[in-house]
Amino acid sequence: MLVNCVAYEKGRKLAEIGKHEIRAYVSRPECFVWVALRDPADGELEEMQREFGLHALAVEDSRHGHQRPKIEEYGDSLFVVLQAVEPAGEALHVGELDVFVGANYVLSVRSRVERGFAEVRARCEREPELLERGSGYVLYALMDAVVDRYFPVLDQLETRLESIDEQIFTGKSARANVEALYGLKQELMTLKHAVGPLLEATGKLYGGRVPPVCAGMGEYFRDVYDHLVRLNSTIDSIRDMVTTALNVNLSMITLQENEVTKRLAAYAALVAVPTLIAGIYGMNFRSMPELELPFGYPLALAVMASIDFWLFRRFRRAGWL
Repeated sequence: MLVNCVAYEKGRKLAEIGKHEIRAYVSRPECFVWVALRDPADGELEEMQREFGLHALAVEDSRHGHQRPKIEEYGDSLFVVLQAVEPAGEALHVGELDVFVGANYVLSVRSRVERGFAEVRARCEREPELLERGSGYVLYALMDAVVDRYFPVLDQLETRLESIDEQIFTGKSARANVEALYGLKQELMTLKHAVGPLLEATGKLYGGRVPPVCAGMGEYFRDVYDHLVRLNSTIDSIRDMVTTALNVNLSMITLQENEVTKRLAAYAALVAVPTLIAGIYGMNFRSMPELELPFGYPLALAVMASIDFWLFRRFRRAGWL
């Protein structure tokens, strides 16, 4: 559906206009139109394609969705795909923001994104001296907003990792820890898939040859690039920490198994000694030296108890029991 359709001139808001008025404002040299759509139907995209002269391949990508973050140049216009990552309980919800940018228009299409970008429009309208730069500044503001929303998500994942780290040494189920760590690693990969390709693409918007619509905006896009570099390095660091935590958790499992094995071996030794003695004197031979001893039975029990007591003390000192 149509969220906003606003015309701007020299950095100032002229008016909210209808879709049928877009072409008239786009034709004015110092004016540009910013249209925002949310989960549009195919007919709405086709209508915008006619009004702005959008490239058919870009419109097709926007219609199908689920695109990899990218920046594609079609003549004097740009097609930008951004992934919006939002917390959804213990999981992450991934939406998509497609931005069509020309010299005198910006069309933003968000799909499966719950949180809107009204604050981005308000920010641009509060800064008319920057908005006067045209559609390139609007593209920067949208990209900056999407990238800034990655930081709270990353902080949340880092907090979860710290919580799992504490649980590893508190005796919580090792299986639960492994499942939590693996789920965290998957969510980090989701965020990595949003940040990594965008990092590569944003590098094309400053320095060297830049698209015409982004001319003069190099320092702003470099700032977005710096944020993406920081996000990317932090994601890699947390992924390494998750891998380390998984290894530590598996080591803890091995240690626990060793402790169980040692206890079982110690108890087996305590049972084996009486079994051995009882087995020897339980053999049915007539000529056994101690067979006729009047105190043979209590003596055998005493020997069993003494040896077991001695073994028990040795195992306790060794930490096996």
